[in-house]
Amino acid sequence: MIAYAGWVTARKPGALPADQTVMLAAFEGWNDAGSAASDTLDHLNTVWEARELSSLDPEEYHDFQVNRPTIEADDDGHRELVWPTTTVSTAKVARRKIVLAQGHEPSMRWRRFCDDLLDRAVEQQVHTVITVGALLADVPHTRDIPVTMSSEDAKVRALLDLEPSTYEGPVGIVGVLAAEARRRGLATVAVWAAVPHYVAHPPSPKATLALLGAVEKLLGHSLEMGDLAEDARAWQQGVDELAAEDTDIGEYVRHLEEAKDTAELPEATGEAIAQEFERYLRRRDPGGGL
Repeated sequence: MIAYAGWVTARKPGALPADQTVMLAAFEGWNDAGSAASDTLDHLNTVWEARELSSLDPEEYHDFQVNRPTIEADDDGHRELVWPTTTVSTAKVARRKIVLAQGHEPSMRWRRFCDDLLDRAVEQQVHTVITVGALLADVPHTRDIPVTMSSEDAKVRALLDLEPSTYEGPVGIVGVLAAEARRRGLATVAVWAAVPHYVAHPPSPKATLALLGAVEKLLGHSLEMGDLAEDARAWQQGVDELAAEDTDIGEYVRHLEEAKDTAELPEATGEAIAQEFERYLRRRDPGGGL
């Protein structure tokens, strides 16, 4: 049992309390290498059959010469304008209510944008905001996609066995949203995937799959991955073929592999092995719940 921010509930090791309402947020743009973060939210919206609650007024936050509206046709062939905005949806997963926020990174009024979005989170009684991002990095596509989880809140770090972020430098909207959420007294967790920079063109299904695995761990509930594992294998095979055809890329990938393989790896503790086995069992019995 744990007590935090006024509530007491049971939880799985390394996961947020099972009845806690969380917000997952990701945005297209600077924080979305290979579209891995936005594709993660798209996937969750689909598999959870999330219901849209509201959207933020794009007129307030977007420069339409930067993010232009598009003409799209619906299933009936009707053409309509689609504006670059942020939608807020909700889903129920076992006992947990989840709020999903996704859209384009705003062009202006970031503080007002975050206040607007967090007002809606408070209306839904969100306790924790989980921001999801992806960045380009010197990592090989042939190895597991590195995913980091961090929190600026000491209580959250103790609860989930996380480390504080050591990053210093420019931030995107997910960094501002997390800072404003903490100012309001909400707990925050940042989840980031490192996408190989030499294959930055979206989609990046292997990175999306890695981000979903991190979300799965935080929520303590198995996720339906659909065709993502097959898509990730096909993506890796395609990059393998590219590296085989281009000697410079092939040599660079081998250099990254050597650096990765010789780096010091975290010890596989008994607890870590047990947690991974538990996740495997939950995937085999998706109806088992939390």
